Amino acid sequence: MRRVAPSMDISAVMPAFNEATNLKQAVGRTAEALAAQARSFEIIVVDDGSRDDTPAVLERLKVVHSNLRVVRHPVNRGYGAAVRSGFDAARLPWVFLMDADNQFDPAEIGLLLARAAEADIVAGYRRHRRDPLTRRLNAWAFFTLVRLLFGRLVRDVNCAFKLIRRDLLTGMVLHAEGALVNTELLVLARQMHARVVEVPVHHYPRRSGKQTGANPRVVLRAFGELFAFRAEMRKVENAA
Repeated sequence: MRRVAPSMDISAVMPAFNEATNLKQAVGRTAEALAAQARSFEIIVVDDGSRDDTPAVLERLKVVHSNLRVVRHPVNRGYGAAVRSGFDAARLPWVFLMDADNQFDPAEIGLLLARAAEADIVAGYRRHRRDPLTRRLNAWAFFTLVRLLFGRLVRDVNCAFKLIRRDLLTGMVLHAEGALVNTELLVLARQMHARVVEVPVHHYPRRSGKQTGANPRVVLRAFGELFAFRAEMRKVENAA
């Protein structure tokens, strides 16, 4: 991995739902990576109404990590809502999106930083996806449909390892409450003629906590949001 001189200011956004067992490692590794590779940084963990010890863990971590900020949803609103809250809270010129489940290595942000000068979004894609078969099948079905409805966006739309210019985000109005948020982000970025560069990153099995991406309610919500978003975009296209 080619390292770059620390010259960027980065807000790391980490959505979290019931990730008490993962947060100490996720926040610690992210802080270490950003301290080495960013000029300045903040870490924003969005606790999306967790029902485990996530709030208590985050309070303890705030004592250790002065750059940690916590945004809390009183109730669970969904992945997209957590991402949007994190984007709204970000204060620095670049936003780094990464989940809090330790399935990515935050040190690989260096791979994204190395391409940032030529992009508005540097989108990671998983070399080998290390998720259970059911979740991979759901993702294949969903993103096959995304491609049919919107064309090719990037090779791994939902990869939660992205570096995004904050001024690009401030020009967007994101609505997704659930998993559609990455699709919405990339469709709107294309409308804005944003430069998108793709970079391969490693993906690791979840070792702790529980995945929600294969939950039938989560899956059905994602498909519902997808069709509603396509209808909204068709209205915009017809009005243009």
